[in-house]
Amino acid sequence: MLVLEGATVRFGARAVLDAVDLEVVEHEIVCVLGPSGSGKSTLLRAVAGLQALDAGRVLLGGADQAGVPVHRRGVGLMFQDHQLFPQRDVAGNVGFGLRMRGVAKEERAGRVAELLELVGLPGAGGRSVAALSGGEQQRVALARALAPRPRLLMLDEPLGQLDRGLRERLVVELRSLFGQLGTTVLAVTHDQGEAFALADRVVVMREGRIAQSGSPVEVWERPASEFVARFLGFENLVPATVSGGVAETVWGRVPVPEGSPQGERTLLVRPAGVRPAGGGLVCRVESRTFRGHHVAVVLRPADGPPLEAEFPLREVPEVGAEVAVGFRADEVVVLDEDGDGDGDGGVGA
Repeated sequence: MLVLEGATVRFGARAVLDAVDLEVVEHEIVCVLGPSGSGKSTLLRAVAGLQALDAGRVLLGGADQAGVPVHRRGVGLMFQDHQLFPQRDVAGNVGFGLRMRGVAKEERAGRVAELLELVGLPGAGGRSVAALSGGEQQRVALARALAPRPRLLMLDEPLGQLDRGLRERLVVELRSLFGQLGTTVLAVTHDQGEAFALADRVVVMREGRIAQSGSPVEVWERPASEFVARFLGFENLVPATVSGGVAETVWGRVPVPEGSPQGERTLLVRPAGVRPAGGGLVCRVESRTFRGHHVAVVLRPADGPPLEAEFPLREVPEVGAEVAVGFRADEVVVLDEDGDGDGDGGVGA
């Protein structure tokens, strides 16, 4: 459906998009993640035709899009601020693209009614968009983007202006809707939870390049680099020397999974892998944060960086207490890189 080959965009001497290769197959939902300035929104704009490439190609359905204007690419666009027309009612907004394409009034009305039903706003066609809540406006914007049946739907921070509870509900609805319609989606977001809940594949960007591409489970379980691990929120990272099934670290000997890379590495220990253990590493409890099903605890060992751990509600130690902890190998990842973030996960199949 979509292929980027060496896509490059420069702003002055800086490559905001740096020779990116990416594939999105039909009916796939791909979410692009990354910090501000990583190039994710520029990638979306380049695919849409809103940003010219300095090098490389964008192909849609096998056809090179060089020189093809936005309105002829057959893509749907939905932005964070919705960009609804305040002077038009809901039906006028949803049917705008169809009207511009010369679709007959009766057919247009039928398609608008169908889409409003799909997005959970049946019978809302005559309502003023100014009277809608943020979540309802988001649904109208989505219906408008879907109305012309785009071959590729592109979303730029689609839920960014909504509160967390509403985002979490809508992202589940969106995944169900896209599956029902068979829509191919390329979305940009800074919200990891949103991306992991919505996507078939997650692409993490750094400084204009793809740092890692894989399924949500693959990226979460095996970050490609220290950069990706830290971006995902993991803080238990430490230099290590791996030999066989053990890593020597400032925290002592840490078991690692079978088949882990050997030698000088960076070790990631997920908080769930730090457990109370008699005779283990002695730490002082610095802080506790309630997380619903568990308590996140920051531990300070005598040497080395602090450790984040997860304790069951009934087992959480008091702040200031001393606890001894060990490590579970199945929650340890030996990173394949030294943490520079220049992973080769550039092409997603």
